[in-house]
Parts: sequence; structure tokens; C-alpha cells
Amino acid sequence: MSDTLAVLPQYLIPKQAITAVLGKLASARAGSWTTGVIRWFVRRYQVNMAEAANPDISSYATFNDFFTRPLQVGARPLAQAEWVCPVDGAISQFGRIDKDQIFQAKGHRYSTTALVGGDATLAAQFQDGHFATLYLSPKDYHRIHMPCDGVLRRMVYVPGDLFSVNPTTARGVPGLFARNERVVCVFDSAHGPFVLVLVGATVVGSMATVWHGQVNPPRVGHVWERRYDGDAGVALAQGAEMGRFLLGSTVVLLFPNGPLAFNPRWAPTGTIRMGEIMGTRA
Repeated sequence: MSDTLAVLPQYLIPKQAITAVLGKLASARAGSWTTGVIRWFVRRYQVNMAEAANPDISSYATFNDFFTRPLQVGARPLAQAEWVCPVDGAISQFGRIDKDQIFQAKGHRYSTTALVGGDATLAAQFQDGHFATLYLSPKDYHRIHMPCDGVLRRMVYVPGDLFSVNPTTARGVPGLFARNERVVCVFDSAHGPFVLVLVGATVVGSMATVWHGQVNPPRVGHVWERRYDGDAGVALAQGAEMGRFLLGSTVVLLFPNGPLAFNPRWAPTGTIRMGEIMGTRA
């Protein structure tokens, strides 16, 4: 079956309604039912609970508490590098931005302007720059961390679709990451500006940041923005948590044209861990 045919049902199902219902269930305190679902999930996806700060499955009051579980101190040591990987997961794609075009999969590209919600001035800062698209599977740790020291300057919520974001949909849905719901976080750093985009997906009940809290729901039908100018900027150190997914999705990073050299061990579909080397100065 072709990837286009494989994703056809996603155009037809009520993704928003399914996501809303599952989001409520994931936040429900349902006692033994919640514990049973978590046990099933751990077995089904081979979740490594040994590295969780709290490995006791029965102690989690909601599925969301389990899904956003913190890890033990020291479970993800930070590499000595200018940029470290912000998440556990797998590499979808990474490399150079071709003028303003980001490679999604064979036959599919999308623009930096579309990704950041239509702001051409912001997107222009990443002309011929670098990008990384990182996929978080259900078994992964779902907190998102800073790739380098940064100061938050803007957060932009962009409404959109809720296609799933697995490799099949990346190959089968044109412009996937620029058409799904997303939260665009714009930072200043010693290496220049960078953007970290949290991309929503089917059954992703919510996305949250450490400075704002829950961003969605509610799901509004328009772009909205928060600015953090001057002393209002939120300073976060390399490796610090910046946000989380309640059910998994994808992170897209944009960096300006400059001396960033990605980890030579990185390759599409390769497994990654938060804190490992993402890039160094060339």
C-alpha cells in the first residue's frame, strides 16, 4: 500500500473530536482503570520504567502524570557540546535549509514561513540555515529540553490539523509539520536566534511550556502570540526543561546560517537521547 493510501483515513476521521475525548480520558483520575491502562501501555510499547524518577506504575493518578514522568537525576547527562539533543526519540530529518525550504520526506518540502505561522520576517532569519525534525514515539520520555542556553522572546500558537506524525504520514501528507497545530518558541542565544516548534498530532491532548503552562486546549481557530521583550525574557540554561507533550509528537528546530555541524553519527531514523551531542561549531 502506498503512503498516500495509508494516510487517507486520517483525512476522513474526526481528529479534533477524537483528540478531545482521549485528552479528557488521559487526565481522568480513574483509580485501578488508570493503573491498568498504564500497565498495558508499558508492556505494549516497552517503556523503560527503571529510569523513571518514580517507577511505581500504581502511584500515578492519571495517564498524563505517567506520560510526562520525570527521569531519575543523572539519567540524561549533558554532553560537552554547543548544542545538545533536546528530546528522546528518533531523527525524522535534519540538515541545511534550502533557501526557505525544509526537507520533510522524499517528494515533500515546506517553507520556514509556513512552519512559523506566516511570519516572513522571522523566517528570513533562517534563510539557508539548519533544521532538525525529531520524532517522539509513544515509549519515549516526553519532556523537551533546551539545546543550548537561550532567552525566550516570543511564543506563537498556530492552529491547524491533527494528523499523526509518524514516518508514514511524513511521507504521505504534504507539508505535515506546517499544517498541524503547533507552538512556535523563539529564543535568543549566544549562537544567534533559534526556533523550537512543538508540533501537535492526533491524540496529543495538550502541549505545555514551563513559562506559560498548558497552551492547549482550548483550541482556538486563530494565531495568538505572547512576547517576552527586554527584562521579561525567560532565561533557560542548556538542558533545562522548556516544555512537554501530553501524548507524543514532533519537535522541529531552526537555526540560522552559521558554523553548526550536526553530530556525524546522526542519520534519518536513528535513535536519539536527550543530552547527547546534536551539534558543534564547525
